[in-house]
Amino acid sequence: MKAIVIVLLLLLLGSLGYIFKMSTDAEIVRTELKTTLTEKESVMKDLQALKATYDAAIAENTTMSEELIKERDKVVALMADLKKSNGDVSKFKSQLTALQNNMKVLIAENDNLKKQNVTLTVQRDSTRVVLVESKKANEVLGRNVNQNYLHGGILDLHKPFVDDIILVSDSGKPMHRVSDLIDVWFDSGAMPYAQWHYPFENKDLVDKGQAFPADFICEGVDQTRGWFYTLHAIGVMLFDSVAYKTVVSNGLVLDKNGNKMSKRLGNVVNPFETIEKYGADATRWYLVTNASPWDNLKFDEAGIQEVQRKFFGTLYNTYQFFALYANVDGFSFAEPPVPLAERPEIDRWILSSLHSLIKKVTVAMDDYEPTVAGRAIESFVDEQLSNWYVRLCRRRFWKGEYEQDKISAYQTLYACLETVIQLTAPIAPFFSDAIFSNLNSVSGKHQVASIHHANFPVANDAFIDAALEERMQLAQEVCSLVLSLRKKVNIKVRQPLQKILIPVLDPAMQDQLVLIQDLITAEVNVKEIEYLTETEGIIKKKIKPNFKALGTKMGAKMKAAGAAITAMTATQIATLEKTGEILLSIEGEELSIALTEVDITAEDIPGWSVASKGSLTVALDITITPDLQQEGDAREFVNRVQNIRKDSGFALTDRIFVTLEHCDRLKESIVKYNDYICREILADSINWVDKVANATELDVNDNLLKVSITKQA
Repeated sequence: MKAIVIVLLLLLLGSLGYIFKMSTDAEIVRTELKTTLTEKESVMKDLQALKATYDAAIAENTTMSEELIKERDKVVALMADLKKSNGDVSKFKSQLTALQNNMKVLIAENDNLKKQNVTLTVQRDSTRVVLVESKKANEVLGRNVNQNYLHGGILDLHKPFVDDIILVSDSGKPMHRVSDLIDVWFDSGAMPYAQWHYPFENKDLVDKGQAFPADFICEGVDQTRGWFYTLHAIGVMLFDSVAYKTVVSNGLVLDKNGNKMSKRLGNVVNPFETIEKYGADATRWYLVTNASPWDNLKFDEAGIQEVQRKFFGTLYNTYQFFALYANVDGFSFAEPPVPLAERPEIDRWILSSLHSLIKKVTVAMDDYEPTVAGRAIESFVDEQLSNWYVRLCRRRFWKGEYEQDKISAYQTLYACLETVIQLTAPIAPFFSDAIFSNLNSVSGKHQVASIHHANFPVANDAFIDAALEERMQLAQEVCSLVLSLRKKVNIKVRQPLQKILIPVLDPAMQDQLVLIQDLITAEVNVKEIEYLTETEGIIKKKIKPNFKALGTKMGAKMKAAGAAITAMTATQIATLEKTGEILLSIEGEELSIALTEVDITAEDIPGWSVASKGSLTVALDITITPDLQQEGDAREFVNRVQNIRKDSGFALTDRIFVTLEHCDRLKESIVKYNDYICREILADSINWVDKVANATELDVNDNLLKVSITKQA
């Protein structure tokens, strides 16, 4: 009996195993079938789209219709084969790709033919009008009136052949070409009042000075003796008045080497191809900001690429940064504006700079200086908004709760983006309108359909703080010098250093620096700043004449002036830096030497690196102590982990597990700064083990560290 039971159990287990295998195999088959069907549907959709493209092109009835029909039939045939297939669709994919490539070529050729056809149609229609009118004249005036209007079977409307053509008026009288014509520029010289149909209409607008003289005209430099002159000449003769109040005379567009463009030389740039390649906005911005309108412009496509990258790229990246975090936090400018006085200093500074920019751009535009306006916008976007404000405020956007400080940051950056693109709109209408629409669609601040329906920004003096802007400019200059020194001695910014020395020329300078001290130390990663009122014996400086700046001022005394400047004492150099000028005895005469007419440099001192810019000097302590090294290790480790988070596609708020393999050189540094590291990388803890499976190897300050980073569930 036991044997029977055992046999039955074995049979049961075998049956269950067989059933499981069959069900597993069936599931695999179902999955494969589903995948095949999905791929089949995808290929079929692409083929249907391809057929629709050909159908549309064939309907246009160009000379390529026969070729297009043949190619469409191939698509239809492939669709029929695909419907019948039940298996692998890879061969259909490859055929689809080939058909798509053929389609692109044929459609491009067809589009080109359409463009040519439009031109030919216009020419045909105009010729047909002349032919019809000529035949009409023959019928009314006599059969032989226009017997010579065709020359060699070709209609030629140029002189002298056009003079042979006689047309007929509605009353049946012959009409001949008027042989005596006034200079066309005298004709166009009546433009300011002719455009109003004066004196038959709008007479008061001209007579009472409402529409005449014109506010502004613009043409090429070659019109100095043409339109510019005739406008005034006729205006004076008829109205005893100038014809326009302001004129801008455009310079010439030359090639990148300064040569006049010529088809013969092969240096002509096709504007339509350029716009197609780089976009109208980038091309226009380059033309406007490269040179003043009245100067000749050396055109170089590399300049447009630079504009795309440095200006439009920077501005768009700033917008994307804002949009990324605004979407995460749900910012829509729904909250009341944070009062200016309650905003952090960095917000008040960028808003002050923004309203100062509005003033600069407005004044420049009013003075017909679009180049000055465009360059001011570029400078603000690059040096102040992107590389300073956004970089210093990054943490405010992705750290902390959605409270007043973060809301202030969002509102401030929104105001900057909105205002900048409004200032940009006259030169870059398409780009600015796209960004404006994206911003306004969420905030709803403007009840307009386009940026070009919104009012141009107006500066608010209440936002402008000149002292704050001066102070922040000083901070930028100090940071720039310190960062250049770090680069000079090859010390990364992530490596903390102990101290910088700044000689101060007066108490006011020190007061300004003290107010921005924390910002400077954080930006350049130093622990402290020491201010020097006396630098003799600490920082040694050299001075030499700037011969270009001195120019013709010295004349024959240039050699003597150079010797006198080079021989200046440390006290004299300090006085020059402090006051901006100094009197020197040169060949028995007291002559003034300005700070801008000399070049002052500072020499390095042991353990320090020194740099100067104008009257500002900075000395950096480049000694790295063991404690500083450990902190630098921790910062480098954070950077490497953040890169892994980014490469792994982790969300900004994802928390992670971190496991490290023991490393004698780095363990002490990471353990010491464990809390700081965990806070920065969003980890609850860092675990150390003897061996890490599937580890990623990191280089931290020339030390290899094996790490495993996974996302918490």
